[in-house]
Order: sequence, then C-alpha cells, then structure tokens
Amino acid sequence: MERGWLHGERFLLCLILHLLLQGRGDTFTINCSGFDEHGVDPAAFQAVFDRKAFRPAINYSIPTHVNISFTLSAILEVIWYNPFIRWNPEECGGIRMLSIATENLWFPDIFIKELIDVDQTPTGLMAHVNSEGHIKYNKPMQVTSICNLDIFYFPFDEQNCTLTFSSFIYTVEDMVLGMEKEVWEISNTSQNLIQSKGEWVLLDIHQRTMKMTVNTHQYDQIIFYVAIRRRPNLYVINLLLPSGFLVVIDALSFYLPAESENRAPFKMTLLLGYNVFLIMMNDLLPDTGTPLISVYFALCLSLMVLSLLETIFITYLLHLAITQPPPIPLWLHFLLVHCTRPMKCCPTVPQKETKGLGLTPAHLPGLKEPVDLVGKVSGPQEAELNGCPGSTRARQEDEAQKQHLVGLWVQFSHMMDLLLFRIYLLFMVTSVITVIILWNT
Repeated sequence: MERGWLHGERFLLCLILHLLLQGRGDTFTINCSGFDEHGVDPAAFQAVFDRKAFRPAINYSIPTHVNISFTLSAILEVIWYNPFIRWNPEECGGIRMLSIATENLWFPDIFIKELIDVDQTPTGLMAHVNSEGHIKYNKPMQVTSICNLDIFYFPFDEQNCTLTFSSFIYTVEDMVLGMEKEVWEISNTSQNLIQSKGEWVLLDIHQRTMKMTVNTHQYDQIIFYVAIRRRPNLYVINLLLPSGFLVVIDALSFYLPAESENRAPFKMTLLLGYNVFLIMMNDLLPDTGTPLISVYFALCLSLMVLSLLETIFITYLLHLAITQPPPIPLWLHFLLVHCTRPMKCCPTVPQKETKGLGLTPAHLPGLKEPVDLVGKVSGPQEAELNGCPGSTRARQEDEAQKQHLVGLWVQFSHMMDLLLFRIYLLFMVTSVITVIILWNT
C-alpha cells in the first residue's frame, strides 16, 4: 500500500515537471514563423506585452541585472535581460534585433538622485531587443542637478560633481546595478562629444558602487564623480582685460603734473567709467559666494578711489603752500632729507639747481610769474637809494625761507605720487602673475 502511494507521488511529480518544462518552451520562446514572408506579427509578442507590469524574471528570488552607461551629451544607456522575449533567428527569417516601443516593455526605474528638475524625456521612444532577450534603451535626457560649487578661483575654477544612479522601487533582492562599459570608455566618449561645446571642459570621470540602506531595505547605487573645469576665455576677455586696461590708464595718469588742473577730473572720469563697467558685467559673476575676481575688482576700485583722494589732497596742499605755507614737521623734514638721497628705498625726487624742487614756483597753480610769490626783489643800488638796506635783506630772507617751505611741500607731493605709483605697479604685476598661475594649473 505504501509502495503504491510512493509510485503515485513520483508519477505526479514527473507530470508537474513535464508540464512546467513544456510551458517554459511554449511561453519563453516566441513563435515567429512567417516573419520572413509577412513581416513581424505583433500578436507573437502580445504575451510579452501583457507582462510589462511585472519584473521579467522566471525565478523571483533571482534579481534582474541592469547595466547602465551614459555620456555627458545627455544620453543614458540602460541594458537588461528579459527571458520572455527570446526567439530563434533561423526560424524568423534571420531577424536578430527588433525595435519595440518602450511603452510595451517593462522598464527599470533608474533615476538620478541629484536631479532637481522634472524628467522631460519625450514619449514614444523605441528600445532595441535582440534574439537573446537583451534589451538596450538609449534615453535622451537633460539633467539639471545639484552640484556643490567652489567658486573662489572663478573663472579658473575646477568642480567635482556627482551623479548617483539608483532604483526607487526595487531593492538589491530584486535588481542589481552594473556597468555596461568601463569608466574610462565613458570618459573618453564624453570628452570627444563635448570637447567643443559649452563653457566647461571634462577632465575625468570616476565611479564607485555602494548600497544605500533605508530602514531594513538596501538599494544598489552607482556613483559617478565628474571633474570639470571652466573655460576662462570669455571672462578674461570681458572682465579681466577691461579692468586691467582701466587700472593701467589710471596708473599712467601719475605722469600728469601734480599741479595740473586736469588730473583730478581725469581720475574722476576713470572712476565713473569703472563703476559703470562693474554694473554692466555683474551678470557674468556668480550669484553666490565671494570669488577671487570680486576681491580683485574691489582692490582696483579701492586703488582708484585712493588715487583720486591723493590727487585732491595734493592739489589742496599745493594751493596751501602757495598762499600760506605751513611749517614742516620735524619728522617730515627728516623723512624728506633722508629719503631724497640717492640709493635709498624711498621714492626720490629729481633735483633742480640748488633748491631741491621738481618744479619752480612759477609752475604752481595760480602763479603766472615768479614775482607773484617772492615779490620784486630790489637790487643793491636801489636799496641804497631807498636808504633801507636792512629791511631789504630781511625781506629777501623771508622770501627765501618761504620759497624753501614751498619746495619742501612740493617735494612731499612728488613723494606721495611716486609711492602710490609704485603701489600700482606692484598690484598690476601681482595680478598678472596670479592670472598666469591660475590659468596654467
């Protein structure tokens, strides 16, 4: 009795296996007879299309392997295996690949974690299916993603952005992500496609695979690290060169005489033009952060303001020296005496005759004749005729002392001009060296 029952159980098990294998052969291999005469019959794939809501797996304990690849020209390549859509090419007129609308197929829910915009991929796209059941889908997409930017060295900055590919629904028990291509192939293809497009240059791409844990579930992730560098030509031409030209012109304005009446208006015009330039070029600067170029613009503006203030001060000082020259402080007199000697580190003023002046009082503003300052000096014979030789000598000494004070104040103004001019030169040389270093690194 027991023996008969065992034989019946074996027979039932063999019958079930036979039915399963028969069903597998009829269901998983598409009957494509007549494709060579009448073309592809959609009815042959209807059973596959009806299963598009379910993950294509014979055994649901085995995850579906999905390989991904991409290029920075906005193409995402996804490849997976569907065991229900296989056929024999020899029985199907030699057809080895078909294009099928994606709306009729199961599609892995691959998304980019850093994406901040709505996916605007057009509908009605096609996927390529080969006779072995491998499906390849090239998805065109424009990604607007989050990237932590370090803009301190703008416009010579390099950025490192990440693109994280993951599944939103399927855990590692259901879907495993892999690489369709080597990361160096992705990098080379992307560099060839975008080498002449946009304001960024692709430097390199690195890849890392990890698992993200949410509660008790784990999701597969592939992270790509994209290193890019900005093309600085646009910003150098539109920002740095005009700013540098204005600073150079402002520095050359020091060659105008300090007593010239056109020097201050000239510097005011330059300062106004520089402010207009900064307002017009503000749209080219980053919206957030404080890049190094903003510090450069602030220093340029500060130098121009300082130069204008120095010109105003010198004009006032020369006017005061002509009308009523104040006494020279001891520390300033010591500085002028020692710093105007040759081989000193301080600015030097060219000497004329025995007065130590860069110009004579005749060239000072408001004076047309030298006698306006020192008066008309009486000769010895005229002094004797007037009968007051002592008063004439005292007047000459007073005028000589006054002229000496005027010379010292003029000398001080020249020193201030030369010192500020050297600061300009130091700033311009430092700026050029900095730009060259940042451009070549």
